[in-house]
Amino acid sequence: MENGMAVKLDILSDPICPWCYIGKVQLERALEERPENPFVIEWHPFQLNPDMPREGMDRRAYLRGKFGDRADDVYGKIATHFEEIGLEANLDAIQRTPNTLDAHRMIHWAGIEKRQSEMVDALFRANFVEGRDIGDRDTLADLADGIGMDASVVRRLLDSDADEQMIRDRDVHSREMGVNAVPTFVVASRHAVPGAQPPDLWLKVIDEITVTPGQPD
Repeated sequence: MENGMAVKLDILSDPICPWCYIGKVQLERALEERPENPFVIEWHPFQLNPDMPREGMDRRAYLRGKFGDRADDVYGKIATHFEEIGLEANLDAIQRTPNTLDAHRMIHWAGIEKRQSEMVDALFRANFVEGRDIGDRDTLADLADGIGMDASVVRRLLDSDADEQMIRDRDVHSREMGVNAVPTFVVASRHAVPGAQPPDLWLKVIDEITVTPGQPD
């Protein structure tokens, strides 16, 4: 991409994924060091648990079902990683694992209003710091209000099936394209960067894009 031109950065993520939260913060730290970066960011839906009941389930039961006896060890390591990078989190406050279909609808609607990043921030913070149930529609309407969206309109949309199938279809499309874990970052629709990468990697990517003329190889 020629200097001064935008580069699309598509991010596939789920707001209950701790590595997605970590990856987002690591990317943002790099962007803060390169305020003239070329990225135009768009967030895309990927449900870690597409078959989760719409009401969600008890988090301890979910973790036991997914990780068995390793549940405490797995999330203990995640908590340690949060601490190591100085990222605020309170994993013990999370009581329920939600179905995130409605949260992904919220991200989509926020994007229409040019508030997508704010909504993603609000969802990560609500889940990982405040321990709120981001599958609860009252919670989602409150988060919408907090970023300047019309909570009453959002609530009516949530109570409908608006854009549900579209979100599911986009999730399925990503899996068909080979995405099986998140976060996954796609640079300029060409280069996939999987996982929560450190700021140094993103600084290298930004510098290569902005210094080298032509499309990144």
